[in-house]
Amino acid sequence: MQAVQVKVVNSKITEDEAFSLPTRATDGSAGIDLRACIDEPLTIKAGETHLIGTGLAVYIQDPNYAGMILPRSGLGHKHGIVLGNLVGLIDADYQGELMVSIWNRSGDDFVLNPAERMAQYIVVPVARPEFEVVAEFSDESVRGAGGFGHSGRQ
Repeated sequence: MQAVQVKVVNSKITEDEAFSLPTRATDGSAGIDLRACIDEPLTIKAGETHLIGTGLAVYIQDPNYAGMILPRSGLGHKHGIVLGNLVGLIDADYQGELMVSIWNRSGDDFVLNPAERMAQYIVVPVARPEFEVVAEFSDESVRGAGGFGHSGRQ
């Protein structure tokens, strides 16, 4: 994979010491933290969803990869702060600002502060199969058409 291009689209990223360009927290980190690019603390009331900018645009370019925005486990578990769309899929050819849909699923208000880590971004490979329309599948799997709850607890 070639390098992924990152463009600063909000000057706060370069002018404010609280913000930083994307980095991994540790060598073993799968993703990079996305920070809230907001001017002042934002109270997200219980049950509300807000679209928050990151100040960054990422261009993957290679169609064999895609970006994914995922929630931060600590915010989700401790505060009920997750993504409004649960997972954000960013196509390789998208060049706009990364936006994060933040949903407060808890019963308490939550204050999101400027430059606070609110989500994480990873790049994943994308399988690009060709699809063959068939009248019947070539063989029957053990599962077959078994759907929801077919293997146990309903």
